[in-house]
Amino acid sequence: MTHILIVEDEPRLRKDLADFLELTGFTAESVATAGELRQTLANGSSPAVIILDVGLPDGNGFDLATEIRKSHACGIIMLTALGDSDDRIRGFESGADIYLVKHSTLREIDAAIRSLLRRTGAPPDSANGSSDRWVLDGTNWMLIAPNHRSLKLTAAEFAFMNVLCNRSGEICQREDLVELVARPRSNFDNRHLDAVVSRLRRKLEEHISLPAPIKVVYGVGYIFTAAAAVQ
Repeated sequence: MTHILIVEDEPRLRKDLADFLELTGFTAESVATAGELRQTLANGSSPAVIILDVGLPDGNGFDLATEIRKSHACGIIMLTALGDSDDRIRGFESGADIYLVKHSTLREIDAAIRSLLRRTGAPPDSANGSSDRWVLDGTNWMLIAPNHRSLKLTAAEFAFMNVLCNRSGEICQREDLVELVARPRSNFDNRHLDAVVSRLRRKLEEHISLPAPIKVVYGVGYIFTAAAAVQ
């Protein structure tokens, strides 16, 4: 799998990034300081992409990008709160391939990584590869798998998959899913949602013979980890 190294001193963001990238098919490693970054690279880690914060407690991301460029051929994505034009220019001059501000969504960061890998000639061998594309047929309520097998969906299953496929690669909150999947005047809650997902997974594996790319993000919701199109 394609390896991503995250350099971020904010614990929550560091964990969210690592968990999300693992869910979408990458291997992710995370460190909190410039010193840990240097040690990780010195120990032989060879990331395809480094996601680099600028404001680290023991170093400056601009200087680190220049340092990385001298000895490593990986891609560099700067992820920082500094969004001024001068900061962006400095980031690119330091060696960043892509410059993102910290209000970027996890899905945007994932898309930036994949775009960078395509540009560098190293397409990700992850769950979102084009050969793993799923198609949701909105006319016939059918889910078509990459192996061209299809499954007829119930109303609840279609409503659930419609949300996940339209937000492929993005975590869908439980509360939103319950509201969107519930029928009018029905008593539908988290327990019913989990039952719908469990049945759907089982049916997909039985009838399509592929693992369902529906992953649970505990305490948050669900995510569809494969490429998807809605027709």
